[in-house]
Amino acid sequence: MEEASLDPEALPDEVLARALILNEARATRIAWDRFSPMVRRILRRSLGPEIDTEDLLQEVFVRLFSKVHQLQKPRALRAFIIAITTLTVRQELRQRALGRWIGLGRDESPNDPRAVELDPVAREALARLYAILNRFATRDRMAFVLHFVEGMKLSEVSTALGVSLATTKRGLSRVWSRVVFHVHRDPLLADYLAPQLKEMRRE
Repeated sequence: MEEASLDPEALPDEVLARALILNEARATRIAWDRFSPMVRRILRRSLGPEIDTEDLLQEVFVRLFSKVHQLQKPRALRAFIIAITTLTVRQELRQRALGRWIGLGRDESPNDPRAVELDPVAREALARLYAILNRFATRDRMAFVLHFVEGMKLSEVSTALGVSLATTKRGLSRVWSRVVFHVHRDPLLADYLAPQLKEMRRE
């Protein structure tokens, strides 16, 4: 493939994947520009806005570039990247849990200076929502974020998590019921998040 033919706007994912496999010079930059916003969004929504995700973002793409030759269906590049991102999040959550257990956990307080600038009520609501998500198994948490927050189809979620569609549906039903239960028990969350939950459920 001629490097000059790599038009960032017109290049299909399948062609980009083949260019990455062939280690085309511009392909890595095009992949970064195209997919890093999605990856960054999934990382932040999965781990919480108070966490600096830039190192994890870099890690996702290092893994992508080192493993892209394993991609059997080049047209599935987006799903491949989502799966790598999901694996990165799951490993981070396991390390975070281990860190808390041995007393070396990060400060996940909403007062952490790395937290995004939100109004006080929004920051408190977000902190309480992530306290709820922290109670879930990692796979259930990721399924919730990918489906209800990112708006991915069930088939995409099951592919990203490496489980069957039936398992994905059962997990989402379970985690949805628990989120709604805890939100409605908390007056602040009920006022702040109930409308959003209704909207997500309809989508």
